[in-house]
Amino acid sequence: MDPEMASADGAYWMIAAGIGFLLVLSGFFSGSETALTAASRGKLRSQADKGSRGAERALEITEDNEKLIGSVLLGNNLVNILAASLATSLFTRIFGESGVALATLVMTLLVLIFAEVLPKTYAITNAEAAASRASAPIGIVVKVFAPVVSAVRWLVRLILRLFGVKTDPDSHILAVREEIAGALSLGHSEGVVQKEDRDRILGALDLGERTVEEIMLHRSGIEMIDADLEPQEILDRCLKSNHTRLPVFREDPDNIIGVIHAKDLLRSMHKQMISAGDVEAAFTEFVLSDVAMEPYFVPETTTLDDQMREFLRRRTHFALVVDEYGVLQGLITLEDILEEIVGEITDEHDPAADHYVVRSDDGSFFVEGAMTIRDINRELDWSLPDEHANTVAGLVIHEAQMIPEAGQVFAFHGFRFTVHERTENRITKLKVRPL
Repeated sequence: MDPEMASADGAYWMIAAGIGFLLVLSGFFSGSETALTAASRGKLRSQADKGSRGAERALEITEDNEKLIGSVLLGNNLVNILAASLATSLFTRIFGESGVALATLVMTLLVLIFAEVLPKTYAITNAEAAASRASAPIGIVVKVFAPVVSAVRWLVRLILRLFGVKTDPDSHILAVREEIAGALSLGHSEGVVQKEDRDRILGALDLGERTVEEIMLHRSGIEMIDADLEPQEILDRCLKSNHTRLPVFREDPDNIIGVIHAKDLLRSMHKQMISAGDVEAAFTEFVLSDVAMEPYFVPETTTLDDQMREFLRRRTHFALVVDEYGVLQGLITLEDILEEIVGEITDEHDPAADHYVVRSDDGSFFVEGAMTIRDINRELDWSLPDEHANTVAGLVIHEAQMIPEAGQVFAFHGFRFTVHERTENRITKLKVRPL
């Protein structure tokens, strides 16, 4: 064989081997990117807690997704362009000018099949395992390309700023809460996640973003005990109430001096009765201030998550809500917060009439005006906005810019609202129908 031909054949095979190696690298970059972005951080954390070093490295790498994707894309583009250049050089030597078109066709097929579809399919199928295996070499790639990626990020932000687009350098591509909420909504729409499960998880996620004033019982609905009443009257009111804890005021309802628990009241009166020997003497010697607990006040801007933690720390379930001026606005209990997660909690002492939504035969719904927008959205799977009002009545007043009369009809946000009942300046019942 001619030495020159043998040398040429050897060069061709070296170039072909180089193209094959670059395609393997391209497939590795493509599969690693898919695996690291698709892998569940929860599963990786679980594996890392069990001692998996690869899962731990994968978690560290994915902390900065922008740097990770930038480094992988840089490496992937480098090997793809180099492979395409070598293939063009090889095919033009063999086939002449027609080799350019042939190289384009062949490399497109090879890159598509072996460097994109195949590795990404495997990575999606085995995301966590692939991410753990790829974490070590990808970590090296990220460190090597870090200066270049940082320069590219700075240049990209500069160009975007020239077009009036502002970016947050500390922002993350994936927000955990939005990712979970999106996955739950998608699962519910596909029938995989039950509505009750979705509502409970989203309710728990929302505790840190909602305040006590959004779910508190307004002061107009609070049952109170006047400290100046006779002991017999105090006992009667506590026994008739559906609540075990009642605020105690003196002279002015804003002057809360304590909170009385029905069990403490009965225990104290029973003790007085035994020591005195008769009922009349027990009532005469009874002092309400000796039984009432010290009131616990919280600002209306406290988040539900913080308030629940404070309830658990103080080992109490009852708090009075005040505004920035110290004026009583309402009350909140631990049960109110738990209901935001698990839904309405009722027992044998709750009024049977506490059904805030009643469906009529024409497809409309009779809704209590005091029902919160969040509750009606959760119960009926609606999407009424709650940015400007907490209750359904408040939403109607906000949109109407007035206090409507009974019988007035409004249409907004895709619903028809009819004021069914009004007491003084409060809308007590509405008829709502989706348009």
